[in-house]
Amino acid sequence: MSIKYVKLLSCVCFISTLLIPYYSTAQDESKPRVLISTDIGGTDPDDFQSMIHLLMYADLFQIEGLVSSPFGKGRKKDILDMIDLYKKDFGQLKAHSASFPEPDALSAVCKQGAIHSAPYKGYATATEGSEWMIKSARKSSDHPLWVLVWGGLEDIAQALHDAPDIKENIRVYWIGGPNKKWSVNAYAYIAEHHPDLWMIEANATYRGWFMDEASPQNISGEAYYDNYIQGRGAMGKAFKSYYDGRIKMGDTPSLAYLMHGNPDDPTTESWGGSFTRIEHSSRAVFEGNSSTEDTVAAYAVLEWRFKGPEKNIPQDSVCFMMEIWDQVWPGYYLGNGIYGIRYSPKRPEKGTYLIASNIPELDSQHGQYVSINPWPGTPDQDDYHLGDHWYSDRQEPNLFIEDQQGAKTIARYREAYLLDWAKRWKWLKSDI
Repeated sequence: MSIKYVKLLSCVCFISTLLIPYYSTAQDESKPRVLISTDIGGTDPDDFQSMIHLLMYADLFQIEGLVSSPFGKGRKKDILDMIDLYKKDFGQLKAHSASFPEPDALSAVCKQGAIHSAPYKGYATATEGSEWMIKSARKSSDHPLWVLVWGGLEDIAQALHDAPDIKENIRVYWIGGPNKKWSVNAYAYIAEHHPDLWMIEANATYRGWFMDEASPQNISGEAYYDNYIQGRGAMGKAFKSYYDGRIKMGDTPSLAYLMHGNPDDPTTESWGGSFTRIEHSSRAVFEGNSSTEDTVAAYAVLEWRFKGPEKNIPQDSVCFMMEIWDQVWPGYYLGNGIYGIRYSPKRPEKGTYLIASNIPELDSQHGQYVSINPWPGTPDQDDYHLGDHWYSDRQEPNLFIEDQQGAKTIARYREAYLLDWAKRWKWLKSDI
């Protein structure tokens, strides 16, 4: 071998060494940037299932944040516990894809978000989670930050309040429905003050992910664990702890939306559903009590205002409680002798409420309401008027499953995405 050839080969190898990190970085930057806000460990254990699913597909994304935004007892530690399981399975996952992120790198982006629901004004004080959202959204990038909300909107509402400029850089996919009633004040703040947010509000579509209508038996919610998960890795063993292994994962459609389809256009087909642009978000304001004569859209914001004594207390002070469906919600002093409360029905229903308060004018107030499909219903003067990029559940009757609007836009892909996931479970086939 000539000296000239050796020098040329050395030069080529040196240049290649320089280029490898560049190409690897470019490849990573082409992946969707995601930040998850989750109520894992809170009122519903399905977030544990969704977190396991996320970690098993972590090689496909740039995971820039994992924020604990709980209703109830959930905390950041619940996310870290899931990452500990991932760490045990990491070697087998890495053998199939070198792009799986290191467990310590994921732990580093775990942040604690809001622990309590927002007061009437819709925001409170900054959290580690909301500040991390702002930092991530302001990062220089050619790609948007996808904020996938698996619970309440408290941290995103706080971030938008503290840094409204981040709207230009984020896209939000929110699993609403039941989460909307828990997070109704934060939602009302966003819809009123940030209607130009790029938002997918999935109030019912996501249910097509776990409703078993016409599913082949081998991938039914009851059968999937035994057929594809049992005996596969630390995450597979843990999966049995949630719903006894029955597939729910109601928040996973937000991630699946980025996995198969064109996420830039929510009106097209995807594993995470197909949506329609909405120009208004339903809102009904009652001066006093409502009755069965008052019909609203399911998932609407219902707002009651009551007159009472003027109090020398701060606005947003909790002064009464309203019980609906055996759950209790706080009502607030709005100032000038006016008291208010918001609620959002999670389905078509006939609801009854009862107020308890040490203020005689409020105590024992009661009433009813009726909510119906489809959302967002007929426009009304009290509605929130939305911008050009707010999307929600499809309204065509043929896309309903039972009373769940738009659910078929996800259910039609159930076999495809569950069998794709089954391939990844095979990677963990050896017993732990």
